[in-house]
Amino acid sequence: MLSFNQQVLRTDLSGMPLEWIDYRVAARLYFLGQVAYACGDRLFVLRGGINAVTRSRSLLEIHSIIATYGVHRVLNKLQEDYLPPLSNRTLFQRDDRMCMYCGQRFSTRHLSRDHVRPTSKGGEDQWRNVVTACLRCNNYKAGRSPEDAGMELLAVPFTPTHAEYIYLMGRHVLADQMAFLRAHFPRTSPLHRRIGRGTFK
Repeated sequence: MLSFNQQVLRTDLSGMPLEWIDYRVAARLYFLGQVAYACGDRLFVLRGGINAVTRSRSLLEIHSIIATYGVHRVLNKLQEDYLPPLSNRTLFQRDDRMCMYCGQRFSTRHLSRDHVRPTSKGGEDQWRNVVTACLRCNNYKAGRSPEDAGMELLAVPFTPTHAEYIYLMGRHVLADQMAFLRAHFPRTSPLHRRIGRGTFK
């Protein structure tokens, strides 16, 4: 049973993923004639009032993926030099909520952001220099590099593309939305393996 918290994936006319929106924003886009086409499963059926003349009731079907007209501000983010904003939430999702040192999965409250090259030694707070670490491993590593701490990094940190970032930002991503987004991932994306194992999200 879907709740009204279920997100709708918005794309541009070419099908490029743009953002997640809720059903109210989607309904407004339909009403304004901004929806070019819809795909994916039907999520909601919204019922309006009854026409006084025809006695018919208006219905609006909202699908899981909608393509919209016009130039959207998100398109500016699709340039080659675009870097998605880094947050602990998306970092932990990128790394499958797994500590990149001990290999165990933890709840969010037991995870932290670790700088592979410590900031005290010139390391930057950016995607390619941060990994998810449990509190214990992060405290042990402290201000050292993994080599100096005698710790092995289990995966190479990477910067997600815009489509990967949209996926990481999603809550309760549906199977049809997942398949749609996955088609926009680079062939070499580590997210393919995680989704394929059914362990991601």
